[in-house]
Amino acid sequence: MRAAWLIRLCLWLLLCLFLAEPQLFADILRPLNRENAPTIYTQGVLWQLTLIHLTLTAVATLAASIVAITLAILVTRRSGRDFLPLSRSVANIGQTFPPVAVLALAVPVLGFGSAPTLVALFLYGLLPIFENTVTGLTTIPPSVSEAARGVGMTAAQRLFKVELPLAAPLILTGIRVSAVISLGTATIGSTVAARTLGEVIIAGLLTNNMAFIVQGAALVGVLAILIFDLLTVAERAFANRFGASATA
Repeated sequence: MRAAWLIRLCLWLLLCLFLAEPQLFADILRPLNRENAPTIYTQGVLWQLTLIHLTLTAVATLAASIVAITLAILVTRRSGRDFLPLSRSVANIGQTFPPVAVLALAVPVLGFGSAPTLVALFLYGLLPIFENTVTGLTTIPPSVSEAARGVGMTAAQRLFKVELPLAAPLILTGIRVSAVISLGTATIGSTVAARTLGEVIIAGLLTNNMAFIVQGAALVGVLAILIFDLLTVAERAFANRFGASATA
């Protein structure tokens, strides 16, 4: 366990160092490149591209979380159960249509840039959060709900004080999966002029520059690992806190 955390710490340090001083890694990447070709991507500031990439991912994941959790709550109430198939179909849209197809449809309406990318990431991130929330809310033991009802809790109190806290671990797992998927998928946003780390990879593909491709892919891969770890820690912390509250 200690070794794993040490590796993660080293990844964080390497990531910060590379974003702050990418030229320090030029000699490591130079063997991947042809002679006299640039090794470090300089057409954009890497730390700014990384920040924009993370911002797009965070905004899309937040929006998907709000919509998916709200839909899941509505369809797990007695009055909304008939809408479960429809809501599931809506959540499945992002998985039915590839992100590239969503971008192609969104660009004529929203134009080039970040907007179509956000739409694609939002739709792609709905399903994991929706399904996990529905599962979490529908697998709560009936005895727990009866006990909450027995002590005089209203429907709203049962939802916010019992059901959602108990379902929190599964909901947070869905958000984690959605965030990591969105982080990787955001790279394709550069095909429609969004500023993401995909810009570095595309520049490498267009110029046959392997050093650009490797540094862009490595940045996205390391970020995915670190974001996954951070959200796992947050998930455990929230699960422990909410679980203890619900038990009390």
